Amino acid sequence: MDFDKIDKRIRDRRKEWMFPLGVLFIIMATIILIRNLILISTELGPEFFVDNFFNSEITNEKFTVAMYAIGLVLVYFGRRKRQDKFL
Repeated sequence: MDFDKIDKRIRDRRKEWMFPLGVLFIIMATIILIRNLILISTELGPEFFVDNFFNSEITNEKFTVAMYAIGLVLVYFGRRKRQDKFL
């Protein structure tokens, strides 16, 4: 049995969940932003929507910015090539 190939295959599989989860974070953040833009803009105007990004309260818009950041980090580490230190 070639344990090096088995070990490499196991190490590569550990990383496979990061990229799809990062994409999911980005898609969900986009859905939340579009939903809030449509609901808030039709009722209160687009100025209120933009103001939610800059006020001192914790809002969905600020939460989506954090979701974009987390998603981009997960996509980056999911796509980055693993460098073997043991070669």
